[in-house]
Amino acid sequence: MTTSATKRLKKAARIILIGAPGVGKGTQTERLLARFPQLAAISSGDLLRENVRKKTALGLQAEALIQAGNLVPDTVMLDLISAELVTKGWLRPSEPTTTQSSSASPPTISSSSHSQYNRPPSIAPSASFILDGFPRTAVQAISLDRILPINFVVHLFTPPSVIISRITKRWVHAPSGRVYNTDFNPPKIAGKDDITGEPLTQRADDSIDTWKQRLRKFEDSSKALIEHYERQGSLWRVEGNSSDEISPKLFAEIERRFA
Repeated sequence: MTTSATKRLKKAARIILIGAPGVGKGTQTERLLARFPQLAAISSGDLLRENVRKKTALGLQAEALIQAGNLVPDTVMLDLISAELVTKGWLRPSEPTTTQSSSASPPTISSSSHSQYNRPPSIAPSASFILDGFPRTAVQAISLDRILPINFVVHLFTPPSVIISRITKRWVHAPSGRVYNTDFNPPKIAGKDDITGEPLTQRADDSIDTWKQRLRKFEDSSKALIEHYERQGSLWRVEGNSSDEISPKLFAEIERRFA
């Protein structure tokens, strides 16, 4: 699908995409960024890796936890996200706030201390973005609400049987990472990479059983998250068997709400 002319947003769109593995969240994000140039993508995973690489105060804290075999807690991830928004000029504290641990780190609006204030931080009118990778649970969403009100949550739905069928037709050229699909992006010669002619393989984790487990896990873990945003009135569900089916519907809804 080729993205048509760009559109200008008249209202700030703070977007989260929720969807099962294989549903095409990455594809939709790329298409939304091309369609609506005012949108920015903020990936919690990229922020974590960047802060670790730059050895910021938050990055050093996260790295120590990871090296000790621990998960990075929600409070640290929220502080990483708020620091990025502060750096962009999109998030401003309404009250005197917390710490600036190091001159190498941007100021943050600490998620752990924010609850003592009655008013939320101030969101800049121009702050339009897609937040990727966070929240993944209802508990994380509630914490995020205190710092950053999300106003459009998209539940991307493709039937699990369609996702599994699509995955079983996926072949990769392992050395380069090039991906093919025998239905909609087949190699020129069956079983061979277009560039090198080397054989294509299927990933070990692309087995049907593995994907059924992944889809079940997503369904279980996302139920409370979806219900949370549904209660808030910010959830919108879109269904399609492919990204090309979903994108026009998604574009139209964003234009209706924000353009």
